[in-house]
Amino acid sequence: MNARKPGAVTAGDATCRRNSEGAAKRRLFGTDGIRGVANEEPMTPETVLRLGRAVGLHFQTASPRRHKIVIGKDTRLSGYMFETALAAGLTSMGVDVLLVGPMPTPGIAFLTRSLRADAGIAISASHNPYHDNGIKFFGPDGFKLADGAEADIEAVMFGSDIDQLRPTGDGIGKAYRIEDADGRYNVFLKAVLPRELTLEGLRVVVDCANGAAHRIAPIVLAELGAEVIAIGVAPDGVNINEGCGATDTAKLRARVTAEKAHVGIALDGDADRCILVDDRGEEVDGDHALAILAIAMQQRGELPCATVVATVMSNFGLEVALRKRGIALERTPVGDRYVVERMVEGGFVLGGEKSGHVVCLGHSTTGDGMITALSVLTCMKLSGSPLSDLKTVLRSYPQRLISLRVRERRELETIPAVAGAIAQAEAVLGDRGRVVVRFSGTEPLARVMVEGEEDPTVEHHARRIAAAIEAALG
Repeated sequence: MNARKPGAVTAGDATCRRNSEGAAKRRLFGTDGIRGVANEEPMTPETVLRLGRAVGLHFQTASPRRHKIVIGKDTRLSGYMFETALAAGLTSMGVDVLLVGPMPTPGIAFLTRSLRADAGIAISASHNPYHDNGIKFFGPDGFKLADGAEADIEAVMFGSDIDQLRPTGDGIGKAYRIEDADGRYNVFLKAVLPRELTLEGLRVVVDCANGAAHRIAPIVLAELGAEVIAIGVAPDGVNINEGCGATDTAKLRARVTAEKAHVGIALDGDADRCILVDDRGEEVDGDHALAILAIAMQQRGELPCATVVATVMSNFGLEVALRKRGIALERTPVGDRYVVERMVEGGFVLGGEKSGHVVCLGHSTTGDGMITALSVLTCMKLSGSPLSDLKTVLRSYPQRLISLRVRERRELETIPAVAGAIAQAEAVLGDRGRVVVRFSGTEPLARVMVEGEEDPTVEHHARRIAAAIEAALG
């Protein structure tokens, strides 16, 4: 067995994450901003108003001048409540607010840069059901706000200084509505497709999950020449992600088959992830998209250091497929922010997650479902091959993922039954599979993932580890 590392046990290519993926424990921020049930702490209008004030003070302290911050949201019913609370908190601290309304999270990152704002705020719980909501922050460069900045905002929020500072008169901030936000983002997205290409001849079904991309995605695809069939484009505040989008592709797969479409595109509620469906009606996940894009970029000489970044949850088959073509795979903890951090550190331009978060740093600073889709469509057009052929570059290894609710989080190596079950699985799999056990960064869940060459072996060890965790922590 290889040497033990803090927080992990390794056996060949098997890695077992011990702790919640993320920075030191905080009261509000998780691995991807703040998230919870809308109108329950911490996602209450009172707390969010105070959060807006804390963000305003954070920026005023860093640089005492007039600041401006972009606020966008997805289509959840509670988005109006939090948009108003954030705007009130920020303007009460002398910060100007630029409101863009329903907008994909990556669109907010883009607009933050384009409008030369000091920060961007996305009000969204991504792929979660409508009764949840969340808040994500971007810095002026369009990247997720650094852990240190989030920690500073928490410190301000729970301190007393914030209550003493109240600008008056013309020191109060203003709020502006950016009327052409959709158009700005539309132009940005269309630039992803090379100028010499169009999508003419492609019949595309796009499922917008009744979310933030319900207006933008169909228009972009149509203006690039595709024949577009759009579903999940009638948000009512409560149907976001409900039986549709990237987390449930059944409707999309059926529609692709019925329409004899060339490809299906499933976005999630805030459109930062994309799951594709091929011409046979079969799902094509983020790992396959990474493999397709990496190989194409390598052939064009556009893949620095011949390296792709993915999380510990990406299928072992991705590693094998890339290795065959001289491409290295670096792994990070779960969370697109950690993927992006490693990409920036290493000078890499392609990374992502099996869930469909794919980051193309040549185009954007964060995962963008439409950029992923357009990049894969580019590969289809340039190669003349259907997606069902392109996806064969990767053979997924059998994988079993079990999520179970836990009442507490403890170092798993201190629980003999759990540590023993993990060790036995690693010994059996050796360098022909992996084990990943981690706590969710956003929910009270433990996640067990086992993959290997044979389904029965994978299933047996996943269930054995899960049973040990449930007995100890369930």
